[in-house]
Amino acid sequence: MRGWLLSMVMLCAACFGGPAWAVHGMGMGYEPKYGPDFKHWDYVNPDAPKGGSLTLSASGSFDKLNPFILKGRPPAGMGYSANGFVFAEYSLLFDSLMTHSEDEPFSNYGLLAEDAELAPDRLSVTFRLNPKARFSDGTPVLAKDVKYSFDTLMSKRASPTFRSYWADIKEAVVVGERVIRFDFKRKNSELHMIIGQLPVISPNWGKGKPFDEVVSEPPIASGPYVIDKVDFGKSISYKRRPDYWAVDLPERKGMFNFGEVSYTYFKDRLGEEESLKTGALDALEEGSISAWVRRYRGKRFDSGEIIKDEISHRRATGMQGIVLNLRQARFQDVRVREALALSFDFDWLNQHIFYGRRARTQSYFQNNDDLMAQPQVSADEQALIDRLKNKERYLAQVKGPLPRPAATGDTAEGLRKNLVQAQALLRESGWTYRDGALRDKDGQAFVMDIDIADRASEPVLSAWSRNLAKLGITLQVRLRDATLIKKKQDDFDFDLAINILGGSSSPGNELYDDLGSASAAEKGSQNLSGISDPVIDEIIELIVNAPDRKSLATATQLLDRYVLHQHYVIPMYYGKQYFIAHKGHLRRPEQALPQRMLAGSWLLTMWWAAPN
Repeated sequence: MRGWLLSMVMLCAACFGGPAWAVHGMGMGYEPKYGPDFKHWDYVNPDAPKGGSLTLSASGSFDKLNPFILKGRPPAGMGYSANGFVFAEYSLLFDSLMTHSEDEPFSNYGLLAEDAELAPDRLSVTFRLNPKARFSDGTPVLAKDVKYSFDTLMSKRASPTFRSYWADIKEAVVVGERVIRFDFKRKNSELHMIIGQLPVISPNWGKGKPFDEVVSEPPIASGPYVIDKVDFGKSISYKRRPDYWAVDLPERKGMFNFGEVSYTYFKDRLGEEESLKTGALDALEEGSISAWVRRYRGKRFDSGEIIKDEISHRRATGMQGIVLNLRQARFQDVRVREALALSFDFDWLNQHIFYGRRARTQSYFQNNDDLMAQPQVSADEQALIDRLKNKERYLAQVKGPLPRPAATGDTAEGLRKNLVQAQALLRESGWTYRDGALRDKDGQAFVMDIDIADRASEPVLSAWSRNLAKLGITLQVRLRDATLIKKKQDDFDFDLAINILGGSSSPGNELYDDLGSASAAEKGSQNLSGISDPVIDEIIELIVNAPDRKSLATATQLLDRYVLHQHYVIPMYYGKQYFIAHKGHLRRPEQALPQRMLAGSWLLTMWWAAPN
């Protein structure tokens, strides 16, 4: 989530000789929707009662309480993970300097930071902290704590994701007890926005231990909840702070309503479903459409004790696909990558597995109409191409029409046509079928492994495996513990992985970690593929430094076009709605949820309606 423009309407205090702290909100190239006197987000119930409990589920296990270090897996509810972080809205524990609304592309509003000021030369941003802000141990949140948080997360004791995301920030400077300034190494159109996402942690957390050794100690942070009980790998519960400092802020009205939020861990998805049906869970978001249609049935559903909720959305979904590890020689040939993609039959899956409820992913910026590459190159996009330092490499790599995922029409003839094309591409790249398998020039069979943490992906991968077998390729699907999968991916010890890239309505600095050359060899980065291409690096710079939304959109379309031509990922699909089953005593606002609301964030606005 990224941005660049401070709403000029909100600088009026400075115009009248007052302090330049009047900027309560920042919009990404537009005036923020919510003015200085707003009372609450439009999509919440500000009068939602507080209290009750919410029991949810999680898959796999967890082995740490520090989500900011690379090693291990944090529990659900933290809102952050070492392989890429989400925002403080989705964290029960950690508040950030600013927070964003769900019904705008990217606008920031004050949370820990009461207001903000971007320097006239755009080489620094200053935040003034809210004097009410308190950590869970009762101590005030001060500028020195913000500096500590930034310095710690940028150190090598924390995940490399943060160093990549904030690479253009030179330092954090304490200006006053509650005033912190961030100086930039260079002008970067969105730095003042994305540094607002900084989670602030207390130096007292860990009592002076090296940060990467702070593993099992409960965090000391400023968010609405604290950890109540922990059974590592099995369950965790959070208790709402009665002294939560931001309870009356407009940015928090009607949110985080439950007195207790608990997560129970399951090794098997069927266990989660059965726990919902027996009443052990209060709500469950289902990702499998076949399960939703066929298994969410029974007396409790008929009576209304459990409600099935389908919520449509138009959120930015990005590129969900099967990532190929380019560090392996066999995947470095674009013809091999394209052949593998041709064997993936989405049309059959949508008809027979998904009940027509999935849509095919066609872009790294799916559902962002102004960011997705279009069939024809626009005049603005062509002008960017002509300016590229790596123009010749770009033109050599981008030939022909915009690639679209292969379709079959769910017919045998359609699949056969795609497999014939795939077979030709594999032959051109040196692979031949002999002795019962597709083999390279040295006789090595084409065998691929993919690890999954639960069985939800098995029907999809089984169907793909059957098609690959017709080409002589063996796909081995292995069910493994999620922690082990993460470790293998952090170490780049994998063949294939299911991943999501580019799912922002306002792309920017995160692209360094997703697609940039510098992250290709950085263990724990989001660049699982190992993409290292000077053309991509150059286009990312154009996006990050775009002066306005139009320029950003043009550069993003250019990037999308280029990476689609490289076939780095086998595009899969995305959901057009969320499937949520919940107990009848849980309520959510009557107004429609924002179309861009992320999966899982529905729980933030719900409340307990039954008597306590």
